[in-house]
Amino acid sequence: MVFTKVCVVGSGYLGTQIGVQCARHGYSVSMHDISPEALKASREASEEYIRGWTAAGDISELEADDIKRRMSFTGDLAEAVHGAGIVIEAVVERLDVKRDVFGELDRLCNPMVLLATNSSSINVSRIEDVTRHPGRLVNMHFYSFPWRRGILEIMRGSHTTDEAVEAAMGFSRSIGVTPLMVLKESTGFIFNRVWRAIKKECLTVVDDGVASFEDVDRAWMSLYGTDVGPFGLMDRVGLDVVRDIERVYYDESGDPEDRPPKILLDRIERGDLGVKTGKGFYTYPDADYRKPGWLHREE
Repeated sequence: MVFTKVCVVGSGYLGTQIGVQCARHGYSVSMHDISPEALKASREASEEYIRGWTAAGDISELEADDIKRRMSFTGDLAEAVHGAGIVIEAVVERLDVKRDVFGELDRLCNPMVLLATNSSSINVSRIEDVTRHPGRLVNMHFYSFPWRRGILEIMRGSHTTDEAVEAAMGFSRSIGVTPLMVLKESTGFIFNRVWRAIKKECLTVVDDGVASFEDVDRAWMSLYGTDVGPFGLMDRVGLDVVRDIERVYYDESGDPEDRPPKILLDRIERGDLGVKTGKGFYTYPDADYRKPGWLHREE
């Protein structure tokens, strides 16, 4: 399959990054969202990423203008998918919402269009029965800032064809991202299974009163030389998204140990969802972990 246009359904944090990465690599990109506010924020974020690349000397001013011209933003799904060879879904991490989206995509897109979900925890086999052509569905899980991390994970469903997998892998390489193949269905794919264990234990350590979330992050950042720790990362993802992912595991296992931890639910109930609301575990835009001296408790 050869694509010229990409449609991204869901213009949030990661959906926007996927879209602008595709546009940077020459694709016409249609960003869709049901929220006008989300589309406005997506356009602004895209322009900010492009400005950053220009300021760093990664692209020229002319290339920046070309990328912006290749991107469009619409609340009309039929308009968004028109002419697209691949549609990447990046909506909220809820199975019912994703099933509704894929049912509509199956109705609007011709059978040759590749349909991918960016879900970080929901296997495409749990979605495919709402479509008439399940062979073209595939999991394509991107990570934030794909131009920095440069990997994504591909996983097939129970009906996904070899042709669909090959097309997804070829498309990944065409946008400068290395595809990693998940050899059998795995909730959480490869890295997120590992990250989920780390994230869950970090939350439990704090929930059990063993340590503060700040000291958990200090330990992580000091030992691994990162500029952010697990709690800062959860803030970036969105605490409501973290909760929804935990619920997927709990729904699958039924194990009480897999319930979202209280420390997470309490913050969500207060409306503290992370970076997007200005407060999560940390307060933004000037999170404490970014301040000089914080890491080593220097006053």
